[in-house]
Amino acid sequence: MTVTQKIEPGLDVIFPPSNLESDEPPLESSLHLQQMLLLIQCLNWWWRDINKINNYFVAGNMTIYYSPRQIKTKDFRGPDFFLVLDTENCDRNSWVVWEEGGKYPNLIIELLSPSTASTDKGLKKQIYQDIFRTPEYFWFNPQSLEFAGFILFGGTYQPIEPNPQGLLWSQQLNLYLGVHDGKLRYFMPEGQLMLTPEEYGVQQTQRAEQASQLAEQQTQRAEQQTQRAERLAAKLRELNIDPDIL
Repeated sequence: MTVTQKIEPGLDVIFPPSNLESDEPPLESSLHLQQMLLLIQCLNWWWRDINKINNYFVAGNMTIYYSPRQIKTKDFRGPDFFLVLDTENCDRNSWVVWEEGGKYPNLIIELLSPSTASTDKGLKKQIYQDIFRTPEYFWFNPQSLEFAGFILFGGTYQPIEPNPQGLLWSQQLNLYLGVHDGKLRYFMPEGQLMLTPEEYGVQQTQRAEQASQLAEQQTQRAEQQTQRAERLAAKLRELNIDPDIL
């Protein structure tokens, strides 16, 4: 479907159809891939109840098409991770702004590498600030662990100040972002680490094992108390004392 939009009074612009494939190069390393998947997986896990009503879209290493000129020149690649709120959560080949009601990402995270760091900190940051008007932008280097975040204020990105734990607050996520064991992770508003589904499963297994061990210990104590009572009763009977009348 071709979409026509007015960008100036009396001037119509015809945009290409929306069957545009993502046109992104492979991620720099397995670290970058693991980090991107971790961010997507954890957010989908945390928002699994919200996901049922399909009101957000999260993706990684996907092209965001925002102008016909960009399609022709290929002068811009997509973010490593981005989140769009208040939109339909469905499969997409790419994010085509003019087919999405003019929506741009609410939050973007770029994963730095030696070949992309200067672009991520320069050109892309400028595009996200001036064209996308994306409220929050973060970058993280999976190798050096460099981490920074910015919030759009007065039309300009301002650094997000870390809390005493070194975590950066995201208003768009209502969560903190921070580095834990060499990975960029989400943290609850109270500051505790958000578990991955696997970590949650391990935690639940450990709790079940602990509960089983506690129940076994309680059973053993009860059996020991019963045995002591039986020995005491036998001793009293040896002394011609009926334990039932004590």
